[in-house]
Amino acid sequence: MDRPYILHMITPGKQMSPFDINMAADAGYQLLPTYSEVTLDGVTGLTQDAIFSRGPKGVARTGLFIGGRDVLLAADMLDAARKAMVKPFVVSVMADPSGSYTTAAALVACVEGQLRKVHGTDLAGKRVVILGGGGTVGRIAGVLAQQLGADVRLSSRGGVEAAQRAADETNVRFGSAMSGVSGKGVDAIRASIADADVVLGTAAAGVQVISEADRAVATRLLVAADVNAVPPEGIAGVGVMDSGKLLPGSRAVGIGALAIGNVKYQVQHRLLVRMRGAEKPVYLSFPEALAVAREVLAET
Repeated sequence: MDRPYILHMITPGKQMSPFDINMAADAGYQLLPTYSEVTLDGVTGLTQDAIFSRGPKGVARTGLFIGGRDVLLAADMLDAARKAMVKPFVVSVMADPSGSYTTAAALVACVEGQLRKVHGTDLAGKRVVILGGGGTVGRIAGVLAQQLGADVRLSSRGGVEAAQRAADETNVRFGSAMSGVSGKGVDAIRASIADADVVLGTAAAGVQVISEADRAVATRLLVAADVNAVPPEGIAGVGVMDSGKLLPGSRAVGIGALAIGNVKYQVQHRLLVRMRGAEKPVYLSFPEALAVAREVLAET
């Protein structure tokens, strides 16, 4: 009898996301044990328990998935799991806390695609302002955009100090060079987006961060993208189904949450399938997610 495909699902939170469990099952994993409230120190023990019990043939059908809501901790957990491997007992590991790695990758890939398609350019040298930038998706989208040459500003409703703190923490962990700007109040938001080429809405669901009047001050705007699928739209004028739709009174185009979400879903599915079928262990994080998001968009 063939050994089953097992994906050990680890989270520092109280429960594993049902979304991720469903995605793993649809990718072909047969057993999906979950481990909650796992600390960074606990990753090594869990990893070695998972690998030593199956033998060299069994580890080929074993994987680890790291969830939670902390994008920095998830990256540390992935590193800890990788360091815990003992050859030939080595398995694949994927991290995607709150779906942020795959969502951020889809968001950035969609923006990059529209910049090229509509404006004949890319993210290099563009000023990118991320509203809700201190959250899970905003931080990783910022890292990816900055790696592609953008000047990234994380904006926070908590003010410039909160925004800079999020930028500094993320920069230290991922070697990026983002800065923080205030999103506390209409005047601060308008000041931050006035010279933006790209605006990303990654704030909480159901919160509008930019009104039509706010957007009007962004005279350099080329692309506005929003991951909020709950009314009202996070960026006024950007519908959830929009995929490169021209914004009223602007040369900018909008990308909505469901257009981004469709790419995110395909990215997570493909990464899980890749991990399950890998002949050699793979370690999957947001750089790999961006590569797959580009593949998805190239097929459309």
